[in-house]
Amino acid sequence: MARSTTRPSRGRRSPPARDPALRLFAPHTPVLLVPGLHDSGPDHWQTLWQRENPGFQRVVQPDFENPALDRWAAAIACAIDGACAPPIVVAHSFGCLATVRAVYIHRRLLAGALLVAPADPDGFGVRSSLPVTRLPFPSTLVGSTDDPWLKFVKAGALASQWGSRFEGYANVGHINADSGLGAWPAGFALLRDLAERAASAGTLGAPSRAAA
Repeated sequence: MARSTTRPSRGRRSPPARDPALRLFAPHTPVLLVPGLHDSGPDHWQTLWQRENPGFQRVVQPDFENPALDRWAAAIACAIDGACAPPIVVAHSFGCLATVRAVYIHRRLLAGALLVAPADPDGFGVRSSLPVTRLPFPSTLVGSTDDPWLKFVKAGALASQWGSRFEGYANVGHINADSGLGAWPAGFALLRDLAERAASAGTLGAPSRAAA
């Protein structure tokens, strides 16, 4: 991505040349972190984001070792209902599938969704349980060229199916702690971009339940 070459006006101090600290971009906008199988460990970027942003809430599944799609989706729907406003969901791996299922079967609306390294629906036999149409809110789907859990071309196909903006990374595996991304500031920038798109789309203030 090209960087701006605009210089600051005279008399104004330039911002420090470092990555900004992770912090809430909108205190009134809930952020739900939805981990995948086995939860996200201490070095996972989801955990690091939550450590730097205590307002971020993690969806705790009844059994992180058992990928039961409907049970996971129900837990996500419950967390959405408990939020003070329509949340932005940041999901990883199987958590992406469960998030989309929650939207589909429980008729929940989100402010937006950041879907990182979705698991392959065919690998879990749940493709028929997921929507095949555009999600009713802004979303971004992130895939990696060497993700062992989902082929890159299938990640792009899911993004197209759900109307998500597709962000592709080269050779970062499953975009987890093993990928060596640390707190993944580039991913947090995607979250901020998603929030701006949600504000423009008007979904930040939308009801969390879809009309019947």
